[in-house]
Amino acid sequence: MSRQDAAPGASAAIGAALYGLATRAVRRLPRDMSITSAATLATLHRTGPRRITELARAEGVTQPAMTVLVRVMEESGLVERGGDPSDRRVTLVSLTEAGASYVRTRQRAGVDAFARLVDELADDEVEALVAALPALAHLAELEGRDREGSG
Repeated sequence: MSRQDAAPGASAAIGAALYGLATRAVRRLPRDMSITSAATLATLHRTGPRRITELARAEGVTQPAMTVLVRVMEESGLVERGGDPSDRRVTLVSLTEAGASYVRTRQRAGVDAFARLVDELADDEVEALVAALPALAHLAELEGRDREGSG
């Protein structure tokens, strides 16, 4: 089916369904840290060490707010600051093993929660989701590029 053949408003309906699902999923996550802290750890896990200014831009907060957040996470043993081998004036924030373990555990819990829900679907619904996997992966890629470029 082409985009022109899709029902009018299909993009908005799909967007609403995905947004609602993501919002409910975030609400179900453990409340042991702020969403911004968890997102910052996930960014570091996905991209590797980053400058505080880059993290602030990626997470949509001010540099002073990110500096405070990094300090708190550093005190908790989740991140560490280190020098940039290519420029000694630059400080990079990176995950510690405890931070990486936290991200993996949180991701695993989210995947397991969705897998339990998928197991309750009818076979034809599961087939539809399997068929949609390439489009969902592409959406995630587009969102990641948009997020990285929006600073």
